[in-house]
Amino acid sequence: SLKVIDMSRVLAGPWAGQLLADYGAEVIKIERPGVGDDTRSWGPPWLRDSAGNDTKEAGYFQSTNRNKRSVTVNLAHPLGQKLIRKLVTRSDILLENYKVGSLRRYGLDATNLCELNPALIYCSISAYGQSGSKSAEPGYDAMIQAAGGLMSITGESDAEGGRPTKVGVAIADIMAGMYATTAILAALVARQKSGRGQHIDIPLFDSQVAWLANQNMNYLLTGTPPGRRGTAHPNIVPYQAFQTADGTLMLAVGNDRQFANFCASLGCPEIADDPRYSVNSARIENRDELIQIIAERLRGETSAYWLDQFASLHIPAGPINNLAQVFSDPVVAERRIVRKLSHSLAGEVPTVANPVQFSDTPVEYKLAAPVLGQHTAEVLKNDLGYSDDEIAQLYDSGAI
Repeated sequence: SLKVIDMSRVLAGPWAGQLLADYGAEVIKIERPGVGDDTRSWGPPWLRDSAGNDTKEAGYFQSTNRNKRSVTVNLAHPLGQKLIRKLVTRSDILLENYKVGSLRRYGLDATNLCELNPALIYCSISAYGQSGSKSAEPGYDAMIQAAGGLMSITGESDAEGGRPTKVGVAIADIMAGMYATTAILAALVARQKSGRGQHIDIPLFDSQVAWLANQNMNYLLTGTPPGRRGTAHPNIVPYQAFQTADGTLMLAVGNDRQFANFCASLGCPEIADDPRYSVNSARIENRDELIQIIAERLRGETSAYWLDQFASLHIPAGPINNLAQVFSDPVVAERRIVRKLSHSLAGEVPTVANPVQFSDTPVEYKLAAPVLGQHTAEVLKNDLGYSDDEIAQLYDSGAI
């Protein structure tokens, strides 16, 4: 199986490492002795032991580090650097998200390690990339959501009293991790042909800008920055949340045929024949008037009533669920979206399954996120051939 050294921390890199681990790679997570990944301390909530007491293991860390083994290494120590180099000689992939250039002082940068192992795929994740005027700048998800344009198109409009809004999860980090994973897989395919690895540069900023997709193109074609529309879609109408008699639902009418069915379900089929609304481009031009008509109708009945109506005509619509409602949805059990993993401190912990289901090579859920340094001795002895005495000396020296 593929062997991965995951020297990253927090989210973007660990997310990529977890995906690779889910898909069958052997992933060794390198962490600083005594401290570990920053997110280990990002609680509460914390895992609880068998007696119900909080541990020092944050729930955040559990979400991004399953199926990995934890090895503590002091990168500033010459023996720690030697250990990393030894791992590199037997590995396929290295993930890191250190500040650009900082690993060079330890001889653990891409140039040095790819020379040591020419087949190595070395993936660097950073705020602004390995080159450019901002390459040395640090960056976290929220900053990139702001600087990369996402917050300018997220939230209610100024007219509705809204402000630029951060997405509820660290989506800039997660998407950079997804881009990193696909790039690594592409590099593996290229290596099959050339026999050579390569250095992959994944900036949070570039990734954030890239996945703005249609909003990017809308701006590039018009020169007008798209604004915030709350839940509404810039290119499809009606496609947004609406109030009902007892709550809110999300409507996603994706084409003109669905719109005709939708109008029939509202009891006003004539709207679909009105040239102001009959095709989507016209509905965009007359958005405000149409939304007012729809909103008035939907407020007349309950969410359950409308969802039943829409379902009978195959109109995409759904409730706006909180996470308690999400995890009580029958689909969660039917699709086995939540799994259980054995944990050395907590006994058993839940994990949200990888959404990909393979017909022949299913994702395996082998290991819960590890305790700090849980596998250090095991990896050094079984994978690298260190003796018990050598391992003890490394501990005593502060290298691990």
